[in-house]
Amino acid sequence: MARYRGPKTKIARKFGEAIFGDDKSFEKRNYPPGQHGNNRRRGKKSEYAVQLMEKQKAKYSYGILERQFRNLFEKANRSKGVTGEVLLQLCESRLDNVVYRMGISPSRRGARQLVSHRHIIVNGEIVNIPSYQLKPGDVVGVREKSKSLEAINNSLSNNSSVYEWITWNNEKKEGTFVTVPERLQIPENIKEQLIVELYSK
Repeated sequence: MARYRGPKTKIARKFGEAIFGDDKSFEKRNYPPGQHGNNRRRGKKSEYAVQLMEKQKAKYSYGILERQFRNLFEKANRSKGVTGEVLLQLCESRLDNVVYRMGISPSRRGARQLVSHRHIIVNGEIVNIPSYQLKPGDVVGVREKSKSLEAINNSLSNNSSVYEWITWNNEKKEGTFVTVPERLQIPENIKEQLIVELYSK
């Protein structure tokens, strides 16, 4: 599955926030990239540009390319709920995202790698598809052979995040996707309504 592999700080500077997590380079240069990045007299963005930026921010944050993101939007649009909220809930329900939220990896990029390299199990079975959609009650864990991996143990020991919609048992190195998170439980700074407006044109 192709995905963005370029410089993360440059993308974070484009959006004016550290969307990939802690970034010391971003903190030093918190302004848009390019020759005129630090020029405060940059022109006002059009409505379309603002909507497009928000969509790109969501895609980069979750590590999803356009075709997959569009498919998620179509699925959200067919649902009974509020389209924008359901879109984010679908992003949050991805296996790679939940592996990241549980603290098994310090980043979504790292979580995708763990899933792809068959280190993660769901309900006792190996699942190597990062976009796999979890259902409430699904148990996500580290494969027995992978429980001694230094990268996983370091990430878990440094993790302090707690989310109401997932549980974690550090002894068993497994957790439960208890329920789909409500919008207020999703910490991402994304204005999902702008994405809905963009795709609805």
